[in-house]
Amino acid sequence: MIPFLDLKNINAQYRAELIEACTRVIDSGWYIGGNELEKFEQNFAEYCGVKFAIGVANGLDALILTLRAWKELGKLKDGDEVIVPSNTYIASILAITANDLVPILVEPDINTYNIDPNNIEAAITTKTKVILPVHLYGQLADMPTIMQIANKYNLLVLEDSAQSHGATINGRKAGNWGDASGFSFYPGKNLGALGDAGAVTTNDQELAQMLRALRNYGSHEKYKNLVPGVNSRLDEIQAAMLDVKLKFLDIETQHRRKIANLYLTEIKNPLIKLPLENINAEEYQQHVWHLFVIRIEYRKTLQQYLAENGVQTLIHYPIPPHKQQAYKEWNDLNYPISETIHAEIMSLPIGPTLSLNEAHTIVKLCNSFKG
Repeated sequence: MIPFLDLKNINAQYRAELIEACTRVIDSGWYIGGNELEKFEQNFAEYCGVKFAIGVANGLDALILTLRAWKELGKLKDGDEVIVPSNTYIASILAITANDLVPILVEPDINTYNIDPNNIEAAITTKTKVILPVHLYGQLADMPTIMQIANKYNLLVLEDSAQSHGATINGRKAGNWGDASGFSFYPGKNLGALGDAGAVTTNDQELAQMLRALRNYGSHEKYKNLVPGVNSRLDEIQAAMLDVKLKFLDIETQHRRKIANLYLTEIKNPLIKLPLENINAEEYQQHVWHLFVIRIEYRKTLQQYLAENGVQTLIHYPIPPHKQQAYKEWNDLNYPISETIHAEIMSLPIGPTLSLNEAHTIVKLCNSFKG
């Protein structure tokens, strides 16, 4: 079996360094809010090209707490609208409704799967205060255009960078375009912890200070709580694990690009719609290929065919947010592009330990599929 993503092997590459880091934390006697967190925050901020990185418990909290911080700072209030893509993972939307804000769903570009800037401006009302672009599958949304729109209407921009660690446009990385960005370090991400973890990046010192308080019960100073906060802290062990793996992120990304290039150039089955079929060399190097997502009308049959031949695939994601029971009030809404995407997409294996021989096997199977 070729697994979709072999986390055990991915982490085994760095086993000695991970054990050393873990041992260092155990022996320190300091497990929350110590040197490991500070070091990782500094290194991740530097990697993203920003002034501040604030570690939190997970990627969803990174988004929730950023929106909450803006409310505490008087930049948002209940009922304000947040523009968000209609085909995102539900976490992007949960963060909005958790703050008593209103999600405004906008259709994506069918070719990139990212929010279509052409649809953003038409969705702006007097209540719009935030654009929340999601960098889906490892490719940045069209941030130059989105930032122009945000500046024109004086809107905040919160990037959802959960799938785009290291992705760039014009040399500028995910997490350094908007006013802030939420990252997930869920184990399956390109930069994955050995448990749950997340971070917010920003160049705004006031926001960074508020986030540090919110993640720690609203406390800027021990036992002094200035705002109603939560417990959402990135612990010392996960920070240490992430700091080890951060050093290898760009090397792993280059391997992902080799696999993606093989798929893009060798899969010739006309039934399969490849991502970015007309991708140029520059765009190829900007993409970090968190996922390699194809579209096919015969998805169930292809998935079964690949499984029978020893290849595991996944679907990211089978149900669009507006069709989820959690938002049943939206179930009758119509977002045809998103619905087409969610009905046809399938993710092929891609990752830092997938061999080129395994990728060639997957290519051959895709090309031999008859529908």
